[in-house]
Formats: sequence, structure tokens, C-alpha cells
Amino acid sequence: MDGVLIAFRLTRYDRDRASELVKRLYGQRTSSHGGKYVYRRKGLLDDVPHVRLIQGVVIVRTEDAARVAALLEDLRAEVHVRKVALTREDREAMGI
Repeated sequence: MDGVLIAFRLTRYDRDRASELVKRLYGQRTSSHGGKYVYRRKGLLDDVPHVRLIQGVVIVRTEDAARVAALLEDLRAEVHVRKVALTREDREAMGI
């Protein structure tokens, strides 16, 4: 079975853009009122089976690749997409 490897980085580091990318892609644990209320904001990858290899590199299913790449491009990240063969470990981690 094939998957898609997506490698990305911000072309110019900007703390605000990096924070926005992490929030929208991975989600974020947030608190308010000095930690009294704690909740988690979902990111795109919360709903997409994936394997995070290292910083800026994820493997997703072929059918989810366009959605992930589009989000990264909207956030003006440099994106590289390659088709890869999934290993048994990748399939297990992704629940396939």
C-alpha cells in the first residue's frame, strides 16, 4: 500500500507564522484563567491518520495528502510531496 510523504518548512522563519502552522496542523493544548480551564484545539492531523517522522515530515494516506498539502501551502510553507511505500509499522501507526 502506498502513502504520501510530505516534507515542509517555512521559507522565512517568523514566530507568528510558525505558531499558526503548528496550531492549524497539529493542534494545541490551551488554557485560560490561569489554567482553570484547559482544553485542546484540534488540528488537521487530529482527524487524519499519519506518522510524524521528524520535524516537518509526515506520512499520510494518499487520499489525505491534498488536504494536508493545501493547508501548508495556504500558510506559505515550502512543501515537497512524494509517494512512498508504507511499512508494516507505518500501517499499524496509521490504523490501516
